[in-house]
Amino acid sequence: MKDIKEELSKIIGSSDFISSIRTLKEKKREESALFGDFIRKLTEIEIKILKGNGNYCNDWSLIAVVNDFNPEKIINSLFFGRCVLGKFTGETKDVTGGISLPSGIYRSTIINTEIGNEVFIHGNGSISGYIIKSGAVILNTAGLAHTAGGSFGNGLELAIGIETGGREVLSFAELTIDTAARIATERDNKQVLFDYKRYVKDYTEAVKSSFGVVERNARILNTARVVSSYIGNYSVINGANVIENSTILSGSGEETVISGGAYVINSCVQWGCSVSSMAIVDSSVLTEHSHVKRHGKVTESIIGPNTEIAEGEVTSCLVGPFVGFHHQSLLIAAIWPEGRGNVGYGANVGSNHTSKAPDQEIFCGEGTFFGLGVNIKFPSDFSGAPYSIIATGVSALPQKVEFPFSLINEPAARFPGISPAYNEIFPAWVLSDNIYTIRRNEGKYRKRNKAKRTQFVFDVFRPDIIDRMIRAREALLSVRIKKDIYLDKDIRGIGKNFMQEKNRIKAIETYSYFIRYYALSGIKKMLNKIIDSGRNIRENLLFDGLPENKRWNHERKVLYDEGLADNGIKENLKLLLEMEEKIARSTEESKAKDDKRGKRIIKDYSAAHKPAREDRFVIETWKKYHNLKKEIENYEFRS
Repeated sequence: MKDIKEELSKIIGSSDFISSIRTLKEKKREESALFGDFIRKLTEIEIKILKGNGNYCNDWSLIAVVNDFNPEKIINSLFFGRCVLGKFTGETKDVTGGISLPSGIYRSTIINTEIGNEVFIHGNGSISGYIIKSGAVILNTAGLAHTAGGSFGNGLELAIGIETGGREVLSFAELTIDTAARIATERDNKQVLFDYKRYVKDYTEAVKSSFGVVERNARILNTARVVSSYIGNYSVINGANVIENSTILSGSGEETVISGGAYVINSCVQWGCSVSSMAIVDSSVLTEHSHVKRHGKVTESIIGPNTEIAEGEVTSCLVGPFVGFHHQSLLIAAIWPEGRGNVGYGANVGSNHTSKAPDQEIFCGEGTFFGLGVNIKFPSDFSGAPYSIIATGVSALPQKVEFPFSLINEPAARFPGISPAYNEIFPAWVLSDNIYTIRRNEGKYRKRNKAKRTQFVFDVFRPDIIDRMIRAREALLSVRIKKDIYLDKDIRGIGKNFMQEKNRIKAIETYSYFIRYYALSGIKKMLNKIIDSGRNIRENLLFDGLPENKRWNHERKVLYDEGLADNGIKENLKLLLEMEEKIARSTEESKAKDDKRGKRIIKDYSAAHKPAREDRFVIETWKKYHNLKKEIENYEFRS
């Protein structure tokens, strides 16, 4: 686990945001923040030209300019206080929609502001207390104003998980999901909390500023208000209602866009994000390439990379990467750093109020799918059941579930002695009956990832997930007295659900199959590494004298534990190929279920839907099988 001090020191030391603010603040009082001492006062001729162009200033002696200043490009504008003006040659600026206009200041009010070279400013209300760097565009914006001493939304205490406090995370612009998760969940580690608080305080002090900043090539268009905010390089603020006390990080190729009536208040928004179509982001952190749109509302939350919030409400949550939240739904007090899940329409994952206080929470778990109209009561913990599905319409009691790839559904039948509030759990069902979902997730997350600073492991079958599957299988095998129906008192970890004996047996078989598949896949990966290193493949090479490799050590241990280590490599590769073919067939069959059902119900279903065999993820799964077959056939073994 990374040292929190080392991690935060690295962020502060390499932060372009801090560096930019620090450089501006280091200038002496009599110097320009933008141009240092390379400025001068206006000449009488320049003042005359400015007045002739309809400009007004209550004291022209307070206006400083660069040496090659051109007054001809400043028209019908007002100046108050100390202002610094750069060079305006009339260079055309791409303003919006392919429209280019000449640099300069037109029909605007400028107060105690510095404006860099080749900036375009037109038709604005007052711009007060800002430093506007070269190439920026500000068009038809009601006002920019800064309150001295602000820190652009950094250092705010966000009540994550527990609305009443207990898992608070201090915000800062370059916060990562991993760091936020540590602070929210390691509450007994006082040293980590102390170090984090100290470093965020240093960060906040470093960016505290007496002026607002609009960075190079940023565009602020048709926006009501920008107040006490830092607007990063190449940002596009177009038609926003308000950006207040916020940091907007952005860059070329990773433009951050705030548009369509959006509100961003007391928040930090990272590179490549967007907030659009009347969305609200309040007292939150959006990490790189996350999005809030279509009236989505995010309050006191931290949103992970590549996650998209639309229409629904997210409050006091830590939401990890690749979460789909596309409909009117509710997510409150959720700790979900692993992400990669889905919140369906009408899902109410927000029963954090016991009528005593809103102090309850949920740990969602990687890949959890909350179906349409579910009601999840708190406290709940699904972190031990990654890639599980809570089916449509389920009302789930407070519980802890520890069986990965489960389906929790309303019972198809009622059984004597079982509470009607209990649902039925099908451990490993996603693997046995819906493997298409897993294959699709692995593929789509790789393709959709745009984050450049966050590293992801896209494999679903990896050591930590496999270990959970092994523990789940052990729990199912530990049953002393076989029954038709099991409750949590019989098998710990099935939560407030019941499980049938037939599904226990099926789950044991399914977990075992995929645990072995994981281990056998490890052999193939290690063989490829051996070949890439120019070494020959020998039958005993895998189990004798290999370099240290954490992933392979885990896979090799599973091989031994599953009784596969005594097989020859060729035999294990043959078994792997058979398993890969079965998984490919199961993936296609899983998708084909939709075809069969659809044809029974919708008369022209086949005309509007591709058959399973033509599905992109099905094709990719079969391609993986055929590639594996070809690789195995080409292996050459030496005695």
